[in-house]
Amino acid sequence: MNRIFRLLGAALLAAATGATAAATAGFVDPFDLPAQPSALAQRALINGVAQAGRRLVAVGQRGHILYSDDQGASWRQAAVPMSGDLVALTFSGAREGWAVGHDAAVLHTDDGGASWQRQFDGRRDTQAGDKALLDIWFDGAGHGIAVGAFGLALRSDDGGRNWRHCEDLLDNPQALHLNAIRAINGALYIVGEQGLVLRRAAGAERFEALATPYKGSFFGITGNANALVLFGLRGTALRSTDAGRSWQAAATGTQVGLTAGVQLQDHTLLLVSQSGQLLRSRDDGASFAPLAGVKPGSAAAALPLDGQRLLIGGVRGLRVQPLELH
Repeated sequence: MNRIFRLLGAALLAAATGATAAATAGFVDPFDLPAQPSALAQRALINGVAQAGRRLVAVGQRGHILYSDDQGASWRQAAVPMSGDLVALTFSGAREGWAVGHDAAVLHTDDGGASWQRQFDGRRDTQAGDKALLDIWFDGAGHGIAVGAFGLALRSDDGGRNWRHCEDLLDNPQALHLNAIRAINGALYIVGEQGLVLRRAAGAERFEALATPYKGSFFGITGNANALVLFGLRGTALRSTDAGRSWQAAATGTQVGLTAGVQLQDHTLLLVSQSGQLLRSRDDGASFAPLAGVKPGSAAAALPLDGQRLLIGGVRGLRVQPLELH
């Protein structure tokens, strides 16, 4: 399912549910209600996964944030001050991390994801309002960018203590949805709908648009030292070996949307489809072939655990998938 459609659908459902609750029993804004403990949290919708040192951390619906100190064998629920849906997260080290989600929420942790504090949300900023933030990036020096729906882009240079709009630094005049942001080979990339790909070169201030031959939605970008790979709707993947100046179609063998992409320990690339297919490339993203022995299931996010396993988050929660690499 298209990530944007899922988020907007969830927002509409939340609005309808909220209206009913308000009429019957006194509505409490999700931003004022801490995430509730749930034994089923690890089996509910998970949108993002990340690593904090050796700890694994995942975010999902109703403000649920989970963490594992045994490589995904068991999970604990973090203390979160709100219960709005969360979409993505990132860590700059073993302790400091950020998560983003609906209503322009930005949360911060300084204890490896065990507890979180709110840094920003749309109630504080009318320009952000109820727009969803869909991804976030930070470097190790406290410089970060969060991106989201309708071209929303925020910037912090002090670890998230202060945020300011930076849409003027992005070549996105149509305010297209910004689905993901990633640092690859010294440059920073943002991808979005209608074939949008933006690149900020090392040392530059602005994100410049890159031309691509595809005008559908891109959900992410991955790469290694030799190539970049864009991925998105209908099994579409594009490959570049010249830092995005030109792109060629990559053969994926699927028509299913591609929701995650990672580099494995052996520097091969792996794409994950929304139905849980794992597609591996041995030729720097020129072509992909399915891995054997993969259990099907919804997938929205993925993280390599080691050379043999992959953590996957999706509609039915978290699972660890063994990798048969030959």
